[in-house]
Amino acid sequence: MRRHITLATLIENIGEQYKIKWLSDDIGQNTPLVGDLPGDELHKLVGPLNSIQPNRIQIVGPTEQSFLQTLNNKQYQAVRDRLFECKPAAILFSSDLIPPDEFIAQAKHYGVALLGSPYPEGFLISNLRYHLSHTLAESITVHGVMMEVLGRGVLLTGEPGIGKSELALDLISRGHRLIADDAPIFTQVNPDILNGSCPFVLQDFLEVRGLGILNIREMFGDSAVRPKKNLHLNVHLEEMSGQQQMGVDRIQGSNTEVEILRVQISKVVVPVASGRNMAILVETAVRQYMLQQRGYDSVAAFTARQKEAIAQNS
Repeated sequence: MRRHITLATLIENIGEQYKIKWLSDDIGQNTPLVGDLPGDELHKLVGPLNSIQPNRIQIVGPTEQSFLQTLNNKQYQAVRDRLFECKPAAILFSSDLIPPDEFIAQAKHYGVALLGSPYPEGFLISNLRYHLSHTLAESITVHGVMMEVLGRGVLLTGEPGIGKSELALDLISRGHRLIADDAPIFTQVNPDILNGSCPFVLQDFLEVRGLGILNIREMFGDSAVRPKKNLHLNVHLEEMSGQQQMGVDRIQGSNTEVEILRVQISKVVVPVASGRNMAILVETAVRQYMLQQRGYDSVAAFTARQKEAIAQNS
């Protein structure tokens, strides 16, 4: 799902932080900022005046103003006409620049918002791009529990009632942190990075059958929860009969990948059975993942040792 916000919402969220003020009363406040671009191209929603595009926040800084002042009347009018006819989302004047009267008149005519900020052009472009890429990035809600385990983002999935929340509670009691129970939201902040967060209404809460709704922050302290984390590993819990468990590769395990928003995420399937310490198994799965990320392959190392032992015996 691609998010959409209005210009007014954007300024409400970050206007104070970047000292952005309206220079054109309420003109253009309901202009939508759409995120229909791919995640790695959302930076195109903000840019300098030398690259004019529709639905973009165009930044005018001292360099652009100096350039405009070198133009004759006909050239100056052509640049202004092209800028406004392209229907930008807004025109933001950096470094406390004051928009010329002609800009104000055309802004009213075309319904384009004029904004101002004391910060320099480069600072505004880089920070607005970062904010918009996260705010408008494509997102999806997944059923499961999002945790931070050993510093890595882990999504616990499985059929309802299999014990995801109980496992999460066990992990929390072992010093790991809850991000979201039941409905974590994943946002594609980069082509190969998913960031997991929690809907506001569910923040800090964990539902455990028999115990009801628990406030993890109140129960375990601020260090037991965090607002968001990049996703690294999916641990899928699955009930298996004895026969099914016999069919699992005892050397390779059940290591695959799952695709979320076109991003491939490492996945391990862990059989659920009486007597298994699931929290330790999840911790071990994360440690195994961390070793693999460093280039260590335990299966390859084990196979090499076997071959060496066979060669020595021969």
